[in-house]
Amino acid sequence: MYAGPTLASSPRARSLVAPFDVRRPVRRRDVPELLASQPVAGVLVVVDGVFHDHLAVGHAELRDALAAGWKVWGLSSMGAIRAREMSPLGMRGYGEVYQRFVDEEDFQDDEVTLLHETTAPYKGVTEPLVHLRVAVDHLVEQGIVPADEGASVIADLKSRWYGERTVRGMIEDFRQRDRARGDRVRAELAEFQRFRVKSADLERFLEDRVWEKADA
Repeated sequence: MYAGPTLASSPRARSLVAPFDVRRPVRRRDVPELLASQPVAGVLVVVDGVFHDHLAVGHAELRDALAAGWKVWGLSSMGAIRAREMSPLGMRGYGEVYQRFVDEEDFQDDEVTLLHETTAPYKGVTEPLVHLRVAVDHLVEQGIVPADEGASVIADLKSRWYGERTVRGMIEDFRQRDRARGDRVRAELAEFQRFRVKSADLERFLEDRVWEKADA
């Protein structure tokens, strides 16, 4: 399993990950090296990957893994992106984030990107837009912010570089529009982990041992 910030943000997932050899967020050439070192095909799970400082994992690399008999899964982040792109070739996708890529034409790759530490455990420094979007949807559903204001804040976040997207910044955006409402937003988002759908997808994947049931 190639994972980093998605796993780092979830104590629950870390407690369940024992069936897998956890490796750093995947980058170009990691998969060919894995195949060369493992003569027997197994289960390859892509969760997180890099694309900025290193080349991203290539489609051809994952295609070669599939051709070699590996069961290749993608979810949560880079994995969800590649699974959506390569599902016709047999890569399997899982989870809410993957499904958004499938169902929503305007759901773009930058929804799942973030800055994270460059060494293990690769803790996130910023927040992916998909998490902020889920949080704003919750605020609107609870009647804490009007729908048009929520949409405006999301549009502002979408216009920013992914390295500038943070929970604190989003709260400040609400406070600048209405200070009292912004204070309510801050209180409501104090326990932000519940909005981290990338980690929730990984938790459910591990809890349900999805890779074992798919061919049952």
